[in-house]
Amino acid sequence: MVLTCVTCASLGSAWAQSAAADTSARALPEVVVSGSRQEQASDDLPVSIDVIGAQEISNRQSTDLRDAVRDLPNVSVQTAPTRLSVTGSTASALRDGNTGLNIRGLGGNRVLMLVDGIRIPRSYAFRTTTFDREYLSLELLKRVEVVRGPASALYGSDGMAGMANFITYGPEDFLKNADGTAKQIGGRVSAGWSGDDNGHTVAGTVAGRASDSLDWLLTASTHGAHALDTHGTNFEPNVNRTAANPQQDSGNSLLGKIVLRPTVGQKHTFTLEHVEKSADITLLSSRTPLPLTGTPSQIAGAIVDESANRDMQRDRFTWDARFDLNAPWADHVQTVMAAQRADSRQVGTSVRNALPLRIRDTRYGERTWQAGLQADKLLKSGNWGHRLTYGYDYVQSDINNLYTGLNPAPPEKFPLKRFPDTRETTHALYLQDESVRGDWSLTPGLRLDHFTLDVTSQTGFYPPASEPGKSLSGTALSPKFGLLYRATPVWTVYGQYAAGFRAPDAGQVNGYFENMAEQVVLIPNADLKPEHSRGVELGARARFDALHVDFAAFSSNYRNLIVDRVQMGGSGTATDPRIFQTINIDQARIHGFELKGAMDWGRVGLLGGTRLSTPFSYGQARGRNTDTGAPLNSVEPAQLALGLQLDTVPWTLRFDLRHHAAKNASDIDSSAAVKAPATQFTIPAATTLDVALQWRLRKDMRLNLAVRNLTDRKYWLWSDVQGLAANATTNDAYTQPGRSGFVSLVVDF
Repeated sequence: MVLTCVTCASLGSAWAQSAAADTSARALPEVVVSGSRQEQASDDLPVSIDVIGAQEISNRQSTDLRDAVRDLPNVSVQTAPTRLSVTGSTASALRDGNTGLNIRGLGGNRVLMLVDGIRIPRSYAFRTTTFDREYLSLELLKRVEVVRGPASALYGSDGMAGMANFITYGPEDFLKNADGTAKQIGGRVSAGWSGDDNGHTVAGTVAGRASDSLDWLLTASTHGAHALDTHGTNFEPNVNRTAANPQQDSGNSLLGKIVLRPTVGQKHTFTLEHVEKSADITLLSSRTPLPLTGTPSQIAGAIVDESANRDMQRDRFTWDARFDLNAPWADHVQTVMAAQRADSRQVGTSVRNALPLRIRDTRYGERTWQAGLQADKLLKSGNWGHRLTYGYDYVQSDINNLYTGLNPAPPEKFPLKRFPDTRETTHALYLQDESVRGDWSLTPGLRLDHFTLDVTSQTGFYPPASEPGKSLSGTALSPKFGLLYRATPVWTVYGQYAAGFRAPDAGQVNGYFENMAEQVVLIPNADLKPEHSRGVELGARARFDALHVDFAAFSSNYRNLIVDRVQMGGSGTATDPRIFQTINIDQARIHGFELKGAMDWGRVGLLGGTRLSTPFSYGQARGRNTDTGAPLNSVEPAQLALGLQLDTVPWTLRFDLRHHAAKNASDIDSSAAVKAPATQFTIPAATTLDVALQWRLRKDMRLNLAVRNLTDRKYWLWSDVQGLAANATTNDAYTQPGRSGFVSLVVDF
């Protein structure tokens, strides 16, 4: 299939351009802001970028971030597994911190995630405690922009793998009639149901124009769901269970905006955003099977009941001001100030047969201030045109954690902290020059970052830690250079070199844990070095009348890549406990390619004038520790997505076939995933089929229906099974949902 697509892109020029094209179906250039910190057509950027619009999210009934990005090549989302426990570690997905987006084989905090340009809190994972990064509500989003490869030069030192910018709605999105004329009030209401978790969502938006200079918007949504229905078939209420545990999820979100234009050339946007989510889980899969057997101590400590409660909340206030200056030093200036508060809490309760009740109450929080000043200037020098973008970014985050509860495992005493309270601060200066001459564009850029990681309080951490937490600081330059050539009206080729840089976080530097019941000790590493990357990307774009194709090949080399909790020694006895530490890998390399596009076959007469199109994407990557030759487990298997879409005036019907390649043992470093002599669970290849129908009942009302995994295929995703042993009997618990239906209704006014 991939070879066929490449052949069409190479040989199809003559017939694609001569075919009669329906201009209404020709896609307008996508305008993005994430590629260059300016509104610009994505085809003019020497970088691989994807845009997912709100209509696509709604039409395909995406319920979370994983759903939204599932067809982007070399992009995935790692989620916490459906089997959890309170008193012991499960999959390494809960230990390596890689919860969130994965782009081109790297994930977690190496992906920069923004909402309207404001940073989302990082992920934090420690044993059975996982605080992920999905402080998001899709109902608030107008579009998602995903940039692959290092984004450090413009956006920040931690965008080594790439960046995702989640852009929320504004009043202007609802205050235009279909003919482009303005209206005083508008909005949208929607309701949906998802069959894979028996979930429901209700959302409403209203926007208004109070005067010629003042617009406003208010969006609210609520969501409820149950456990994700996997292919597990064992419903026993004990550790043999593979069916999902009973679970109740809920979430609410609120977005308010005021847009003020006091004068021509001046715009102020005030944003208030609130997102909250919670989950209550009855952990039947943690219970000890009956009748109880074993030694007296094992019988006394047997789990007879266990539950977990999870809550997360994020609040953000942003002032975004834009000024038209037309001054010698800047044409436009943008200032941004934001305050954000994020809190996550997990409570685990274990009822033991003859031992006291054990409770784990874990909290993680970030308080962030972010400010930025950005200017741009258009200059002309001979046959060259230049657009300079330069500015200053400041981010300060106060990070805290607290572990408390009842009956901790000796020698720990509650309350305690896994790492001391820490303030992370970054100052950055950046400059980019987009130079254009004829069909050539050159885009050099440079960012200077200075970071500090300051321990603000040892209270609760030292003691019992064997040594106090340490502070560190550093400075780094992140250069990039892009080159784009418009070879013909159809073909564009580009290349980019970019550097990445990420400082270690507080938990990696100072994390400490001691559990002599398991003979395990995690020690800090104040000598951790920042990660560095050097990446090259080469790409080509073809824009025929009927066929659009994007191809990109990439290779990135990493130095001092940070790996969490590596066993440094110890046999696992009381006198010789296993010692773990977060360390740097000297060298690693990830390379691969991506192909994506769409073929518009035009109107098919046999189907009554129905327009037929075929979107497609394919991504493949490989990664190695170049010092040891071992593969990098964070790299996902290849995925092919192939769609067939039929469009008429009243309805759209779409079929989506996805093929997930196998993850074989030769591409896995088992020693980094599971304890020897066990080996990592491998996953077979799988192909699934989805079908979706949108029926436009009126011009302002649409009904969406979908069935996912139509063939009820049993399969796993690699991101969910890392750390599972091949000989485990409960791996079916990590399967994806079977055949499930979805329905939603959207009304605009």
